[in-house]
Amino acid sequence: MAISALSAGLSGLQANQQALNVEAHNVANLNTQNFQPQQAQFQEAQPAGTGVTISTAARDLAKADGATAAPSGTDPASAITNSLVYKAGFDLSAKVIQAADERIGTLLDVKA
Repeated sequence: MAISALSAGLSGLQANQQALNVEAHNVANLNTQNFQPQQAQFQEAQPAGTGVTISTAARDLAKADGATAAPSGTDPASAITNSLVYKAGFDLSAKVIQAADERIGTLLDVKA
């Protein structure tokens, strides 16, 4: 069970890191005319692994919401909010790995 928790935690770390990279790329190009922002979408991957896909649908979503955005189509408020959510997900995944590592250490100590 601890091994599967390590795998799940690693998957979460990788997925949230990739999502943070997407937001950083969008913010870096905030004032770039005709830039097509990307959007991270989390979904279950088969087999288990990183579950983030990247799309250029952010501009269409922003238009549908009526949000005011930069010339690139990137909404700075959404980008900051998303970054905070992805950071929290990354931190949580790190805690899952830490807990799994402690459980594996306990199991090894019991068997020794």
